[in-house]
Amino acid sequence: MQSPLRLLADIGGTNARFALCEGRQIRDERQLRCADYASIDQAIAYYLNTVGEQHPVQEAALAIAAPLLGDQISMTNHHWRFSVSALRQQMHWRRLIILNDFTALAMAIRYLPEAELRQVGGTRHPSEMPIALLGAGTGLGVSGLVYGGQHWLPLQGEGGHVSLAPGNEREIAVLKQLWRRFEHVSAERVLSGPGLLNLYTAICELDNVTATLSEPAEITQHAVNNSNAQCVETLQMFCGLLGSVAGNLVLTLGATNAVYVGGGIVPRLGEYFAQSPFRQRFEAKGRYVEYLRAVPVYVINTEQPAFIGLAQSFTNPGSRIESVG
Repeated sequence: MQSPLRLLADIGGTNARFALCEGRQIRDERQLRCADYASIDQAIAYYLNTVGEQHPVQEAALAIAAPLLGDQISMTNHHWRFSVSALRQQMHWRRLIILNDFTALAMAIRYLPEAELRQVGGTRHPSEMPIALLGAGTGLGVSGLVYGGQHWLPLQGEGGHVSLAPGNEREIAVLKQLWRRFEHVSAERVLSGPGLLNLYTAICELDNVTATLSEPAEITQHAVNNSNAQCVETLQMFCGLLGSVAGNLVLTLGATNAVYVGGGIVPRLGEYFAQSPFRQRFEAKGRYVEYLRAVPVYVINTEQPAFIGLAQSFTNPGSRIESVG
C-alpha cells in the first residue's frame, strides 16, 4: 500500500517550517516568516502552492508553540489562532495531529544521529529513567520522555513559564529590575531571544549604561567577541540561568538518563556554551550535586529535528490533539 502524503510543520513564534513526508522520506523543506501571513491556513496554502505538489496531502502533523487545551489553539508568542477541526476540514485532510512544539522535539530525541549531538559534561549511561528536554528560541520550550513499558511517552507542558529563581546577588538585582516591567518574571522572560534583550536592558540599567542594542544576535555576537561588557555578562548570565533551570527539570522529572538542549540559541554558541557557567549551575544543587554531576547534557545540532518527531507522531503515542474525518 502506498504511503499517504503528509504535511509536517514546525511553527514557532517567529518562523514556520514546512516539509512533505511520504513513507520515511522528508522533502521539500521550506521556512516562512509567521509575520508575513495573517493566519496559519494562509501560510500552509502558500507553502503547498510553492512546492507545487501534484498529489493532495491526506494527513498533517503540526508542532505549535502553544499550550494545547482543546480544539481552539492560541499561540503564546504570535497572534495566530485557529480551530483544529475547522483547519482539518478547510484543508480537506482526513487526519490532523497537533502537538506542542517541544513535545514533537521530544519524540525526535531517540532518533537523532549521535554525530549531531554535542555532550556537555556528565557520563553517558542510557537507562529507562526519564529524559529531560529544554530549549530557548522565541520562547523557552520544555518537555521530556518517560518510559511507559513499551513506548517512550513525550510530555506536554509549559515549563518555560515557571517562576525565575535567581542564584546570586547580581541575579536578584536583575530580577528586581524585571519586576518593574513584568507582573510575573518567568524563566522564558530571560531564557529566550526576547529574554536576552530583557537581561541586557536590565544589566545596562544597573550599570547606568545606555542600552543601544535591539537584536538578540547582536548581543550574542558582542559577547562571543568579548567586545561589550554588558553583552558578556548577559550571555554568561543567560547560560548560568539555563543551567539552573535544566538542573531543576532533572530533579523534577528524575531525569537521570540525560538532558537534551535544543532551540535556536544554544546550538549556535558551540564551544562558548561548553565553557560557559551552564554546567556549574546545572550541578549546583547543594546536597544533590553528585546526583546532577553524573547526568549528561547533549546539545542538539540536527537541522529541523522536529520533523523527525512529527513523522513519528502518526504511529507513536503521545500527548496531542487529533482531528479525524
